[in-house]
Amino acid sequence: MSNIALPFKRYTITSALPYANGPLHIGHLAGAYIPADIYVRFLRLNNKDVVYVCGSDEHGAAITIKAKKEGTTPQAIIDKYHAQIKLSFEQFGISFDIYHRTSEKIHHELSQEFFLNLYEKGEFIEQVTEQYYDEEYHQFLADRYITGTCPNCKSEGAYGDQCEKCGTSLNPTDLINPISTLSGKPPVLRETRHWYLPLDKYQPWLEEWLLEGKKEVLKPNVYGQCRSWLKSGLQPRSMTRDLDWGVDVPLEEAKGKKLYVWLDAPIGYISATKQWALDTGNDWEKYWKKQINPADDACLIHFIGKDNIVFHCITFPSILHAHGEYILPENVPANEFLNLEGDKLSTSRNHAVWLHEYLDEFPGKQDELRYVLTSILPETSDSEFTWKDFQARVNNELVAIFGNFINRVLVLSHKYFGGKVMETSQLTDTDRFIFSELERYPKHIAGSVTQFRFREALAQFMNVARLGNKYLADSEPWKLVKTDEERVKSVLNVSLQIAANLAIMARPFLPHTAQRMFAMLNFEAAGWQQAGRHDLLPAGHQLGEAQLLFEKITDEQVDAQLAKLSKAKETNARAAKTVPEAKPNISFEEFVRMDIRVGKILAAEKVAKTKKLLKLTIDTGIDRRTVVSGIAEFFAPEEVVGKQVAILVNLEPREIKGIVSQGMILMAEDKDGRLDFVVPQTEVQSGSTIR
Repeated sequence: MSNIALPFKRYTITSALPYANGPLHIGHLAGAYIPADIYVRFLRLNNKDVVYVCGSDEHGAAITIKAKKEGTTPQAIIDKYHAQIKLSFEQFGISFDIYHRTSEKIHHELSQEFFLNLYEKGEFIEQVTEQYYDEEYHQFLADRYITGTCPNCKSEGAYGDQCEKCGTSLNPTDLINPISTLSGKPPVLRETRHWYLPLDKYQPWLEEWLLEGKKEVLKPNVYGQCRSWLKSGLQPRSMTRDLDWGVDVPLEEAKGKKLYVWLDAPIGYISATKQWALDTGNDWEKYWKKQINPADDACLIHFIGKDNIVFHCITFPSILHAHGEYILPENVPANEFLNLEGDKLSTSRNHAVWLHEYLDEFPGKQDELRYVLTSILPETSDSEFTWKDFQARVNNELVAIFGNFINRVLVLSHKYFGGKVMETSQLTDTDRFIFSELERYPKHIAGSVTQFRFREALAQFMNVARLGNKYLADSEPWKLVKTDEERVKSVLNVSLQIAANLAIMARPFLPHTAQRMFAMLNFEAAGWQQAGRHDLLPAGHQLGEAQLLFEKITDEQVDAQLAKLSKAKETNARAAKTVPEAKPNISFEEFVRMDIRVGKILAAEKVAKTKKLLKLTIDTGIDRRTVVSGIAEFFAPEEVVGKQVAILVNLEPREIKGIVSQGMILMAEDKDGRLDFVVPQTEVQSGSTIR
């Protein structure tokens, strides 16, 4: 089976390099890491020669923008987030062979080698063009330093290289009403020299290789994007930038310029493999370069999110093609976006489930998150994560079906037969049906995995657990043991064979759970070729102790997560409120007519049948007067008695709710609408003038 589904001798698997400018969230996991990890674990279970590489993308404008925002250096940013991301991946259990970083010397050297290879072949177009320049910051602006209106979908906030709303690949000069993200002002155009990759030159080759050669291979969402870009016509793209952070352009005439991040970043896959080979004594070229016999070439697969499709299907393949020595990707199974609680995941708005926080708040529950995210992977369209759905899937599926079956089988085996696997007597038609189903499922799951249909594969895996749960429930060995112990031996033997198969088949999807199951079954971890057998646990085999595989997610845990998101939303809403513009000018004479004094509140009470109004008695230093003020939502009457206030004493009296109000106290209003008193820093005499 595995030779048919997995025809290549070796596999080079990559996951998108995460920017080292922030932590990981569940959208990242669902896009590029869980699908790749399932696939890689499956390859290894089939004894395939595979290297799985990733690393931090530590160059480009996103890093410098973060550094400016936090008032620190790019190096400090990448060191901080590389360490955090790497640790999160390790704790979650993503099984990279190496997690590298693009700031390493080996990466800089390889990126420069690629550039020089293409330069010396005459592949680049050298051009002096006008590019956007920020006059306030005295620098040219990289693509991500410019935002504006997308010319395609008209959405605001498109970047200079891509609109993340519609996915269109852009140049900065395509944007409508461009703005510098540094100064917030419109940039100006100035001349600068750069080296361009002529993507239009490669278009005929791309159409043949991609649109014709990959039509039956690529997922519909990936193929559709590629066809759209090629249909609109490719344009040369600059491979250098005017930046002070990144890989130096290795040309004397290009001093001070850096390589474009989308030339440098995907080469990070290769430099990571080179470092892995140095660390382990392997030959990295077998995994990346064309072999004498094409049948010996590795199978290159990129796992990414949909916002990176153009770079992995068009830009990077064009670079590899122009170089000439490297293999091209066999597939790019990009996923769409994962949404959260009815809204887009957003790093800037803190609307996310952060991986490092999840690992702290749900210790030991890595597989629960893997299971739920795999169940809802946005494989061909956007999908949504909600905490209620997370709770339901864990409690109703992992706990009630899978975990319940395994626990009952182990507990009953210990209770009735001392934890030993008993010999089966005569098999029934039901037993034989179960064994035939066990033989069938591994092949179907494998077919789904190799076609990158991981949701489907997981659903079939869970059907095996459902099969076992139903078989045990229908057989009722806890009742049968009173009348037919021999039949109970067979029932538990069949059930234990299902459990052993589940342990094997869980390995790509739920690796931590599979490891615990092998310990409970006292069964050596087996490869995929063993799945489907019904003699995995021989008669007389001693089982380990039964333990619960999963625990229920409580309402309190869900409520706490929803409260976090709600708090972030409130914070964002406050931050989004702008300070009101200044009112029209008044004359000095108009200002001096206002008589503002310091007063003291002597008494306060709520105004009946209102929510906002307090009736205040104030000593103005001139007299004692009544003022009706709309501060009851923020202050209780007893809180304000004794406070000094600023009061406009020559405001014309006005009747409010039947009370004559003789003045107005002055309050400061925050972004969230909250009011606070405007008072002197130290107590002064009532009646003192405020000027």
